[in-house]
Amino acid sequence: MSSYLIFGCLRSNRSRCYGPRVRQPTRVAPRVSYVIGRLDRALRREIGALVAPHGLSVPQYTALSILRDRTGLSNAQLARRSYVTPQSMNEVIASLERQGLVERSPAANHGRVLETAVTEAGLTVLARCDEAVNEMEGRMLADLDDDARAQLLDALTGCVHRLGAGLPDA
Repeated sequence: MSSYLIFGCLRSNRSRCYGPRVRQPTRVAPRVSYVIGRLDRALRREIGALVAPHGLSVPQYTALSILRDRTGLSNAQLARRSYVTPQSMNEVIASLERQGLVERSPAANHGRVLETAVTEAGLTVLARCDEAVNEMEGRMLADLDDDARAQLLDALTGCVHRLGAGLPDA
């Protein structure tokens, strides 16, 4: 093969050998909402993997976590706090009830409403899951000291409230 075939086109007409030059786009920083969305998906994946060995899904873990702090919530209240439909939450609660992790009883002020509470067995499973999730959060936030962690929590909580996703009594 002649050297012209190899190098000649480089000297004579570059576009004939390689096509027209394509301008590389300027690299910009990702949007905060994009990074938070990626973090949300990564956290769901990680938490799902951590709670699965304890027989829970992410929605079940979320429901137990909320009920530990807010016992006696109705299905509708729990669904709002978990960002799922009441129908989906009903399935979550029914599954947790079959596993003996929650119990439901009629509300004192409204006979048709069932209030849900975590059982001792539910608290035990939840404590094991919390240990694993706390360790994961520790790894995720390893570069932040306590003050930076508190600032991050305040900033994210503020974002949630400004978008109307926070609950006034949360």
